[in-house]
Amino acid sequence: MLFRGGMMLDKYDVVIGLEIHAQLITESKCFSPAVAQFGDSPNQNVSFICAGYPGTLPSLNKEVVEKAVITSLALNCELQKVSCFARKQYFYPDMPKGYQISQYSEPVALGGRVSFYLNGEKKQVSLERAHIEEDAGKSTHFGQYTLIDLNRAGTPLLEIVSRPEISSPQEAAAYAKAVRQILRYNNVCDGNLEQGSLRCDCNVSLKPKGQKELGTKVELKNINSFRFIEKALEYEILRQAQCLELGEGIVQETRLYDATKNKTFSMRKKEEANDYRYFPDPDLTPLVLDDEMILKARTSLAELPTDRLDRFVTQYGLSFQDAELLVGEKELADFFESITQKTQDPKLTCNWIVGEFLRLTNEHQMSIEKRPVDDDHFAQLLLLIMRREISGKMGKEVLEEMWSSGSSPSEIMARKGLSQITDEAVLQRLVIKVLNEHPGNVAEFRAGKEKLFGFFVGQVMKLSQGQANPEIVNQLLKENLK
Repeated sequence: MLFRGGMMLDKYDVVIGLEIHAQLITESKCFSPAVAQFGDSPNQNVSFICAGYPGTLPSLNKEVVEKAVITSLALNCELQKVSCFARKQYFYPDMPKGYQISQYSEPVALGGRVSFYLNGEKKQVSLERAHIEEDAGKSTHFGQYTLIDLNRAGTPLLEIVSRPEISSPQEAAAYAKAVRQILRYNNVCDGNLEQGSLRCDCNVSLKPKGQKELGTKVELKNINSFRFIEKALEYEILRQAQCLELGEGIVQETRLYDATKNKTFSMRKKEEANDYRYFPDPDLTPLVLDDEMILKARTSLAELPTDRLDRFVTQYGLSFQDAELLVGEKELADFFESITQKTQDPKLTCNWIVGEFLRLTNEHQMSIEKRPVDDDHFAQLLLLIMRREISGKMGKEVLEEMWSSGSSPSEIMARKGLSQITDEAVLQRLVIKVLNEHPGNVAEFRAGKEKLFGFFVGQVMKLSQGQANPEIVNQLLKENLK
C-alpha cells in the first residue's frame, strides 16, 4: 500500500488495542445517590460525594455490580469472585476529589473474547480485562475560561480493554461495533456515542515486519464515532510510518483527533501506571460476588449477535447480508422474528422489513422502538399479500397509510376500496376488452413481438385501477393471446 513520499506500509506490522468505556444504565451513580441522567441542566445531579466534599464516604451501587457482571459474562470474561477498588490520583478541575475511583490490580473480570464479522469473515479479538470505575465531570472551554459540569462525575463505567492484537483500522472499528452490539443486546449500556455513553481510546504502534518486540505506543483519546476510529487510526499509522522512515523516534504520548482537519495532535506525554500512584481505596471494602448474583446474570444473558446472525442464515435461509443488517440492532432482529412467527415466511418478512419498513423509518428519521406500526398490523399486511388479497404495490400504499394513521390494513382497505380482484370471470372480461381495443398490437405480438406482453398487462392493470391480481392477469393473457 503506497503512501506519500513512496513509503510502503507493508514494511511494518500495525498493532492496535482498544479501551472502550461503556456507561452502565443505572438510576443513580456509581458511589453516590445522585441521579445518573444525561441532558439535565449543568450541575443539577450532584451530591456532596460527587463534589468531593471532605468527610463524605462512597457507597457502591449494587445495580452497577449487576450490570458489570452481566457484561463480563456476555464478553466471555472470567469473573473474579473478589475484586478491589483503587484510587487513581490525578488533579483536574472536573475531578474535584483529586482522584478517580477505579479498579487496577484486581479487576472484576479478566480475559474474554469478542467475535464479529468483517467483510464476511469471522474474526475474534481477545480481551485483557474489564473493570468498574467512575467517570469524571465535563470541562467546556471558552477561550481563557473553562466551565465545569459535574453531572457526569461519578457515573458508572465499565472499561473493556482488548489485547493488542488488532491489525487494521477497519478491524478496530468492526470490533468496537461488535462490543456496542453486545452491550445493547444485554441492555447494560445504550451505546449512544454522541452523548458520550460509549467512548473509545485507541492504542496504536508500528514495528518492523516480523519483529516480536512492540513499537512505542501512542494513545488516541476519547473517540466517539466508529468512522472516526478508522480515520484517526489511518492518519496516526501514516504519521508514525513517516516518522520511522525519516529516522525519528515515536514519542509515547496521548493524542487527540481533530475530525475537521482529519489529523491527530499531541495532548500530553503519556503517563505510566506509577504516575497515577494507585493504592487501594480505604473507604471501600473488597467487592465479593455471590453465586446467586452470577447465576441470575447468566440466566438473563441475551443471545450473542454473531450467534443470532449465524442462526438467521441457517434457520431462516436468509442471505448473510440480510441477516447482518437485521441483527445490527436488537429491536430490528426481535421485530423480524416476531413477524416471522406470525407469517411463517421468513424471506417475505425479511424483504418487506429490509425494504419498505426500513425505508419508512429512515424517511421519518424514526427509531425502530418508536415505529407507529405494531407487530400484529404489519403481520396482517404481509398475510394479505401472501393470500393474494392485495398486490405488493397495494401493500406499499397500505403500509404508507398505516404509518401515518396507525390503522389496521383491513380498515385502510375498506376505507380506500383497495381489495384485489381475483375473480377470473371479471378479469377475463377485462382481458378481452383490452385485446379487442388493440387489435394491431395483438397481431404484432402473434407475429413475434413478445415485448408487447408487458403492454397488455399494463393496460389491464390500468383498466382495473391497479386492483387486478397480476398473476391471474398474466395467466389469462397468455391463454387468450395464443
